[in-house]
Amino acid sequence: MAFVDSNVDKNYCLILAGGRGQRLWPCSRERSPKQFIDFFGIGRTQVQQTWDRMTKVIAPDHVYISTTAQYLDLLREQLPQVAQDHILVEPIPRNTAPSMAWANHRVSETDDDAVMIVVPSDQLILNEDAFQKDVADAMAFAATHDKFLAMGVKPTRPEPGYGYIQTDGHVEGSICQMRSFTEKPDREFAQMFMDSGEFLWNTGIFVSNTKNTREMFSKFLPPVLRNLNKQYPHADHAQEIAYMNEYFPSYPNLSIESEVLDKLDNVCVMKCDFGWADLGTWHGIYEALPKNNDDNVVVDSEVYMENSHHNVIKLPKDRIGVINGLDGFIVAEKDNVLFICKKEDSSALVRKYVSEIQLKKGEKYI
Repeated sequence: MAFVDSNVDKNYCLILAGGRGQRLWPCSRERSPKQFIDFFGIGRTQVQQTWDRMTKVIAPDHVYISTTAQYLDLLREQLPQVAQDHILVEPIPRNTAPSMAWANHRVSETDDDAVMIVVPSDQLILNEDAFQKDVADAMAFAATHDKFLAMGVKPTRPEPGYGYIQTDGHVEGSICQMRSFTEKPDREFAQMFMDSGEFLWNTGIFVSNTKNTREMFSKFLPPVLRNLNKQYPHADHAQEIAYMNEYFPSYPNLSIESEVLDKLDNVCVMKCDFGWADLGTWHGIYEALPKNNDDNVVVDSEVYMENSHHNVIKLPKDRIGVINGLDGFIVAEKDNVLFICKKEDSSALVRKYVSEIQLKKGEKYI
């Protein structure tokens, strides 16, 4: 599906590329997080793949990218075709809600009848044709409804590291009202959610028109952007950047999920079937990638394995791994850290060990 001429097209996109990627530690590091790594050895980093995917359905000059000042050089190096005024450089990380609010303001200055899709930069989409159709349908819906639309997929396992959206009454097509949202339930509840058939995984992909988004964020975010409009009614790019460098830190650290899915009542969810995986976790990578005959996932590494099953292995290029008798583990090495952990518990344990090592050993291991 091709995008229409950008002069009449009202569809826009924001790619979120400011995360630190700690859930894939130690291969994803604070100085070079997962979205800027060619993690799978295919010649394109995750942010480049996301750009490739989204510019098939959105005009390239309608695609914006948010990142932090820390990663601006990496982004410019990997996506030199993105115009400077299409990169929203946040002076410090403030999570996804302030990122979307700023991008929505920038887009609405160009077209206040626009529709924007927000996508993370660390996802695997297996069926590109189905993805393009779902995106087109979602944006058409948001153009004619003042609803915040989350794109969800059917759970394939009781994963405690994902968010779960409970569906309610049917709206139209594959779109339902959202009844409730639960972020990262424990495994027992995740199993109950999955068994009920009422819940979808939250993909972190959201669609809304600019007017609805502005009204929505005005309910819980400080009036940073409204004050920008008062101070500079017709701000140019330089004035906006200078203002946001000063006032963006006054935003609280809030995710879209915690402030929108948890608190607002005009949220819908679209049931999608485009083959989705969150590549931000080791377990997600295991579920998403092809397995060898022993159900191991070896990620761009040279490994000799015997009597070993259900593992994820990621080693540096100059290493050879020899593994015997291992079942259900993550083995990951990068620079000065070797990480070996039971796969089932990895999401919570990665966060735990990153915090402990950062506190006890310092930033050089993070």
